[in-house]
Amino acid sequence: MHMIDESEQPPRHRLKFRQLPSAYGIVRLGAEVPIPSWATRGDFSAVVRTAEELSVVCPVQNLPDEVHSQHRWTCLRLEGPFAFSQTGVLLAFIEPLSSNRVPIFAVSTYSTDYVFVREDKTKTALDLLHRVGHTLLQSGKEG
Repeated sequence: MHMIDESEQPPRHRLKFRQLPSAYGIVRLGAEVPIPSWATRGDFSAVVRTAEELSVVCPVQNLPDEVHSQHRWTCLRLEGPFAFSQTGVLLAFIEPLSSNRVPIFAVSTYSTDYVFVREDKTKTALDLLHRVGHTLLQSGKEG
C-alpha cells in the first residue's frame, strides 16, 4: 500500500462562505410521516427520508409548537459550486471545527455544502474558520 507523504498532499482549500440569517432547527419525524408544508419554506430547507426516519432542517420559525429542535443552529453556506471530482472541500471546512469540539451537521446539495453549527458555538466556529484561512462573506440570500 502506497502512503502519500505530506509533499504529495494537495494544498488545503481556502473557502469562502456566508452565514444565512435565520436560526435553524433540525428535527426527526417518523418514517411514515408525509412531508409537512412547514418543512420546505425559507431560504434553505432539507428533507431526507430513510426507512427509519424523516429528517427536516428548516428555519426555527417554521416549526409548529408541537415539534421541537433540541438546539438552535446557525447555517454556514460554502460558496460553490464544487465539482464532484474536487476532494477535501467539506473536510477542509469541518476539520478545524471537529478538532476543537464544535458539533456540526452538514447537508450537501448538487452545487455546494451547508454546515450547521449550534448557535451557542457560532462565534467559536467563525473564529476557528477565520484562523485557518476561510473567509466569511457579507450575509445575503443565495446566489
